[in-house]
Amino acid sequence: MKASAAQIRAALAKPGPDIRLYLLHGPDEAGAADLARTLGKAMGPDAERVDLDGAQLKGDPSRLADEAAAMSLFATARHVRVTTAGEESLEAFTTLLNADRAGNPVVAIAPSVKTSAKIVKLALESPRAMAFACYAPTAADAERLAATMAGDQGLRLAGGVARRLVETTGGDRAVMAREIDKLALYLDASAERPQDLEHAALDAVGADLGDAEMTRAIDAVIEGRVADLGTELALLQQAGTSPIPWLRQLVRRLVTLADMRGEIDRGEAVDVVMKRHRVFFREEAQTAKSLRRWSPTMLSTAIARVRAAERAIMASGNAGSVVAEAAVVALSQAIARRN
Repeated sequence: MKASAAQIRAALAKPGPDIRLYLLHGPDEAGAADLARTLGKAMGPDAERVDLDGAQLKGDPSRLADEAAAMSLFATARHVRVTTAGEESLEAFTTLLNADRAGNPVVAIAPSVKTSAKIVKLALESPRAMAFACYAPTAADAERLAATMAGDQGLRLAGGVARRLVETTGGDRAVMAREIDKLALYLDASAERPQDLEHAALDAVGADLGDAEMTRAIDAVIEGRVADLGTELALLQQAGTSPIPWLRQLVRRLVTLADMRGEIDRGEAVDVVMKRHRVFFREEAQTAKSLRRWSPTMLSTAIARVRAAERAIMASGNAGSVVAEAAVVALSQAIARRN
């Protein structure tokens, strides 16, 4: 069945025996991961979580149903999380939904599938599944989300604080959640002890994720300025910033370059393409230079590597910002060699 944002969050916060599969599909992988964590919290701190991915389900389609029906080794609650699910998971999802019994809920994150995908259609048509499309929120939606998340932590937001939270986290739900957790701890706030969140608290402990700082790091990657990139990454790290927002900005820049490069390769003039994409006139020369440096293959590879770095950072037990830094330094070095 199809779920709204409120329905999917409520269902994950209080999972019932009727729903076996929660399918979170669409490009907002951070939003999907945040929703998946809602299920983990609902299962309790002692719950056992089984992690699978699309490749494992393709090789062993019956495993998902087996894991969903298995008892926990530690006699605690149990749930299954599937990451990078795609059409290769269709047989596994079908087996799960058709099984005689399940017991342990399954949440699956499918960032690359479209609404027309077979696994989405399966979930929409099954009374034992819920499907929710995850898209990056608009600015207004993100502000409402920030206010809701803060309210859950006992924080009453002063005017303009929600907007500032969105701006400083790049609208990334996972980063926003960490910032709100930090602010709630700083103010000793909870649902039982509400506190007012003023701008002063953000000034004291909030992340400094200025657009200018992130833009300088992204420019250094795109232009192959390895030494400058090292300096900018050090500044971001000193500020305690999460790499998620600037990784996403970098992906957007690379995708735009890929789109522009494709139009040029189809015979359109460079100046026409840049005008269509509203390139600022002071950035036209550097953009044209980047379009000459980056081949379609390199752009495709770079996008895949940056997205892989983001997924690695969001995984449990990750190595932190070093994963992002290693990925972008390698890209910058590759472009520097091409020059």
